Amino acid sequence: MGLDFLADGGADFEHAITVTGFGKFHYMLLAICGLIYMDTAIGVTIISFVLPAAQCDLRMDSTTKGWLSASPMFGMVIGSYIWGCLADTKGRKIVLIATLLMDGIVGIISSFAQQFWPFLLFRFFNGFAVTGAMGICFPYLGEFQPTKYREKILCWMEMFWTVGVIVLPLIAWLIVPLHITYESDSFYFKSWNLFVALCALPSLMLALWLFAFPESPKFLLECGETDKALEVFRWIYAQNTGNDPSQYPVKSLQEKSNPKDKSTRSLRLHKRKDLKVLCSEVWDLTKALCKPPYLRNTVLACAIQFGLTSSYYTLMVWFPELFTRFEEFEVEFPGESTSVCIVSLPNNSTDSNPYGCGNIIATDVYLHTVYIGLACIPGSIILPLFIHKVGAKAFLIASLVISGAVTIGFYFVTSSDQNLILSCIFEALTSLGISLVYCVIVDMFPTNLRVMAAALSLTMGRLGALVGNLVFGYLIDLACVVPIILFAAFLFMCGFLSFLLPRTGKDTLD
Repeated sequence: MGLDFLADGGADFEHAITVTGFGKFHYMLLAICGLIYMDTAIGVTIISFVLPAAQCDLRMDSTTKGWLSASPMFGMVIGSYIWGCLADTKGRKIVLIATLLMDGIVGIISSFAQQFWPFLLFRFFNGFAVTGAMGICFPYLGEFQPTKYREKILCWMEMFWTVGVIVLPLIAWLIVPLHITYESDSFYFKSWNLFVALCALPSLMLALWLFAFPESPKFLLECGETDKALEVFRWIYAQNTGNDPSQYPVKSLQEKSNPKDKSTRSLRLHKRKDLKVLCSEVWDLTKALCKPPYLRNTVLACAIQFGLTSSYYTLMVWFPELFTRFEEFEVEFPGESTSVCIVSLPNNSTDSNPYGCGNIIATDVYLHTVYIGLACIPGSIILPLFIHKVGAKAFLIASLVISGAVTIGFYFVTSSDQNLILSCIFEALTSLGISLVYCVIVDMFPTNLRVMAAALSLTMGRLGALVGNLVFGYLIDLACVVPIILFAAFLFMCGFLSFLLPRTGKDTLD
């Protein structure tokens, strides 16, 4: 190995991370980031099983179900940018830990809520926290990867999301049907409460495990902390090779020509002066995203996230509810064909039981949701294996256009089986699209703007999901063709905008 990289004052990031090798550390990092992403999948879609399970206890009709499913999305709208700002100024690791701790603690507290509005408030804070973990785990993982492996490693994250989508209904299937009930004059705790509490525990465990991992060396270099970055590289080298850290061949790193102010990492947010400095830093970063050369990429990322996320999260959250309605219709009218719009007509609900008290979630509802997750597995395997040959952009365009056509197909289904098939195809394609957008964003922006750009696009995406859930919850019983056409149009629009994205995955991270 030559030492020519020392001639200009030290090794650059790409050389430094390459000579650490690729091994144990990178697999462990993929494991924890993947589990965090899996945890966010559970956190985002848990409401889909709370809606039918808690509708009687929380006195929910279709409109209030729309509000509840929208509340985490509203939290995500508020939280995405705040967490992104903190991650780009205070560091990836510490902010990621904070989001996981908050998600776990609030999730457990929410399981004890006795009424609809307190539960809705707690789920808002869950959304506020989980969006930070979702937005940061991709940049955090990507900033430890050599260019050769980066895109492929990021694409494997889709598999963890798929596992989360499969695990959630299995947990619900195991817990919700149990006859677990504790009731007193002013308090109750049932199986759905236990389900909510158990789904919050992984966030706490992952937060504790994350303490064993280092801060992103790319972020440390961006802050001008070359000594700390070098320590991280040495530690990674020792983990991957089993050699002593002192044997790491790189002895110095290139200094950034204009490093980010180190002082922002030591700011105390409870001090007004420090908070003012941080807000000024955040405003400067935001302005940079909204001016050339980054403006075009920012607009594209935000627009695609808005259309894709509004369609994906709205339909994903409502799938179990729609499965339940199909089951109820087919029990009441055996052998008759139906459609999404027919099963959603108000006259198919018993006026004397508007909150579904006494109704039990059919086994097929859990099973169908598991099938949806299983349908994602082929795409989760194909994507990382062929990403370099086909390209993230081509995969993204195909997934968006085909899922748009599938969304239109929902209007024409006549049975629960047809609804299940289209749901599986929709979930497989749109979940691929979500992960691909995150992969592309990692390459589209430099280190000092990367998490901020992801956060801004996430904010727009969650705003779309918020609007989508409110619209769907309101219109599903009145004019269900409108949200179907709307979401299909969003997906087609995102497919067109994806043609304008730059090529990614070939260059070293800026």
